[in-house]
Amino acid sequence: MTTVASQNTGSTGFHASPILGANLQRVLVDLVALHLYGKQAHWNIVGKNFRDLHLQLDEIVDLAREHSDTIAERMRALDVVPDAGPKTVCAQASLTDFGADEVDTTEAVDKITLMLRETAATVRAVHDDTDNEDPTTADLLHSIIHDLEKQAWMISSENRTPRKA
Repeated sequence: MTTVASQNTGSTGFHASPILGANLQRVLVDLVALHLYGKQAHWNIVGKNFRDLHLQLDEIVDLAREHSDTIAERMRALDVVPDAGPKTVCAQASLTDFGADEVDTTEAVDKITLMLRETAATVRAVHDDTDNEDPTTADLLHSIIHDLEKQAWMISSENRTPRKA
């Protein structure tokens, strides 16, 4: 099977196909949206366990920002122009809206957990096509999935009760 990667290598280096570029753009806008919604939550949560959640949200924001930078820089390395301007993020992001009002910490945990899972789902949705074309970029996606799903587990644990045997 001939992959796209073998078709566009040579003296000019590897260049992403339009499909790979579009897939990375999807990941980029969802990571930027997660960053923005994380800050929205950080500023507007109220209730029990406020301080711990406030600090944990900053960890999620930092993670989303770092991974969005990694994806945007990978896009540039593959000769793709990333676009995470506000209008583009608003038009293309697939995450559920967090809202603009104060939110109880319990509700915020559920909303942020959902957004983490939605972002991970976007990354998972583009993974196989990415791996077929560029395993190096797929390795980056593995790390992002790992981190997002770990954060979803950690933050969702705030609202869980122990299972009874």
